[in-house]
Amino acid sequence: MTTLQRGVPEGAEERVAELYWEAFGGKLGRALGPAEAGRRFIAGHLHADRAVTALDEDGRVVGVAGYQLAGRGLVGGDAAAVRARYGRLRGLPRVFLLALMERTPARDELVMDGIAVDPAARGRGIGGLLLGEIGAVAAEQKCRRIRLDVIAENPRARALYERHGFTAVRVQRTPWLRDVLGFGAVTTMHKAVTR
Repeated sequence: MTTLQRGVPEGAEERVAELYWEAFGGKLGRALGPAEAGRRFIAGHLHADRAVTALDEDGRVVGVAGYQLAGRGLVGGDAAAVRARYGRLRGLPRVFLLALMERTPARDELVMDGIAVDPAARGRGIGGLLLGEIGAVAAEQKCRRIRLDVIAENPRARALYERHGFTAVRVQRTPWLRDVLGFGAVTTMHKAVTR
């Protein structure tokens, strides 16, 4: 049985970072890699209140959905934190790469930072449960819509979002980023929040 919890459970930061890296390491690798350093950076800069987590019957985190609201997302860490972790010279290009992926919510909008489900737990409806709870958070915060971006190389995620009422509103082709970040197009999707 899967239960949902708002926030990252105390002591589960490394587990959330592991799931997040498994899902997004291909995209984040150049900015935060190598993998172990990236997972440590994520775990050390989580805003625990900007997540919904799915827990299995043993209380282990098997899924996480992060979101941005009121200027804060699931993964924090500003330019100074990146330079402190990776050094001044090696940190600067990483800051630039992270800035390319930055998304700022519009007024009355919740932006999903990402959703990650343990590969062994996929196909059990956990992604849908997390999306439903994100919708509840958005409604409680009086947001009018939820926005997310999905890369073209992840059709399974896009299909999940479409099944849960998200519609594509824009495709931004970025072929020059394929070699740098591993993707060449991003689809922005919206879902109206029902209150």
